[in-house]
Amino acid sequence: MRRPASEHAKRDASVAATRAGELDGERLPAGEVHGWWHGQNETACGLALSKSQLVRFGALRWRDVQPDSGGAADLVTAVCERCASALRPRAVHADGPGWTRTSPRP
Repeated sequence: MRRPASEHAKRDASVAATRAGELDGERLPAGEVHGWWHGQNETACGLALSKSQLVRFGALRWRDVQPDSGGAADLVTAVCERCASALRPRAVHADGPGWTRTSPRP
């Protein structure tokens, strides 16, 4: 059973990609990128790292491979939407939780 990731763990997610590329002599993720945490054998979206033949990049953080960040995202062609959703910080509402039940059933 998968444990929900804390907000701190979401920030520290590493990267796994479908392939590795090289840019200016540095090994970077290329193709589609997924988020994963050290010590787990699957990505945030549930893909098994070994069965999916994903290349791990433990030194890179999830936020560094986002297309709008530049840097390590130069060779990235796609970002896994399921991983992006799982690793997106939750919105904090000023009035408390996002919804409350006002008329519960008996």
